[in-house]
Amino acid sequence: MQEYAVFRTPETINYGRNSFKKIGIEAAACGNKAVIISDKIMENLGYVSECRDLLCKEGIESAIYLGVESEPTDRYVEEALQLLKSEQCDVVISLGGGSCIDTAKAIAVIATNGGYIGDYMGMKKLAVLPPLPHISIPTTAGTGSEATDATIITNTSNNVKMMIKQPAFMPNVAIVDPILSISSPKTVTAATGIDALSHAIEAYISQKSQPMTDVLALSSMDKIVTCLKRAFENGEDISAREEMSLGSLQAGMSFTNASVCLVHGMSRPIGALFHVPHGFSNAMLLPAVLEFSKEHCVERLADLGRFFQPDNQIVSDREAADIAVESVKQLCLELNIPNLEGWGIKKSEFQQAISKMAEDAIASGSPGNNPRVPIKQEIEKLYQTCYNYQFSSQKSVSN
Repeated sequence: MQEYAVFRTPETINYGRNSFKKIGIEAAACGNKAVIISDKIMENLGYVSECRDLLCKEGIESAIYLGVESEPTDRYVEEALQLLKSEQCDVVISLGGGSCIDTAKAIAVIATNGGYIGDYMGMKKLAVLPPLPHISIPTTAGTGSEATDATIITNTSNNVKMMIKQPAFMPNVAIVDPILSISSPKTVTAATGIDALSHAIEAYISQKSQPMTDVLALSSMDKIVTCLKRAFENGEDISAREEMSLGSLQAGMSFTNASVCLVHGMSRPIGALFHVPHGFSNAMLLPAVLEFSKEHCVERLADLGRFFQPDNQIVSDREAADIAVESVKQLCLELNIPNLEGWGIKKSEFQQAISKMAEDAIASGSPGNNPRVPIKQEIEKLYQTCYNYQFSSQKSVSN
């Protein structure tokens, strides 16, 4: 374990049923006019108008950017920033999934520090001035982005997902209301749920894990293992939605301080090149990467295995680690997670991209946190394995 550690969270976290109603009060404490970063789905569900009404009751004016249509890109950032400036907004509110939240993080920082969002990648440009206040309201239980100091933005000129991490990107306020996640369809519930599980697992097995992140990661894994299938099978199960929302929040708090590992490093290039949503690409990779990593984190994966089989406490750590991997595979199968081939990615195009994806994965830095740190050729082999991976009966990746 490292000699000392740093732990960062938003200044304020409102969580639980009907916490969304606090948005007006929180915004009034931050400024006078807000820009709401959201999307058409949230508008159609009525969440955007409800947000504006709650702001209006507290005397806060608002402008709306609904241009987020996919994984966040630098173009969304530029468009939203122009709106923020033209409307002279002094508060940023994100309402939606991780794409809306990450876009909002970027404009909150650039509004006061200037430059292009890619300038901040790899700490080349530091956000030395305080960003505009950012209030983050997730509507899915998955990304945990409301509690992280990182943003993932695709550079549209070279199709690279830029992983940008600095303290300034942490939202000031997070509002996590499980009622908002009831609207998530089954496919989104599945993908974001596995995404949250990936966050918790990777935070727990990361070489940068620490006691505070361990507590949150373990609690998150317990909640998600227990409640994800319930939320998937019955979206109206508010108690399952509540546990999933809290589990996702805990996972976000954990991985932003412990870092993610190989799954996320390999996932981002798939999203950038083949436009697979982040939650799905993580889910497609998670079982095979756990097989690859297992021998280097047996004790930690054993803890996960015991969440899947809480009544089977007499097994050894090695047996429990095997249970963890097999149970994750079975969960992906039951949630109808496709492999890369099943998603519709052409094999020839995927093969041609493998070398670049492996290079981009390593460049992100995340694979270096993995219990078993891979070389480029091992990542390429994992991509090959994951293309037509069978969650039900795939043999373990050789060590």
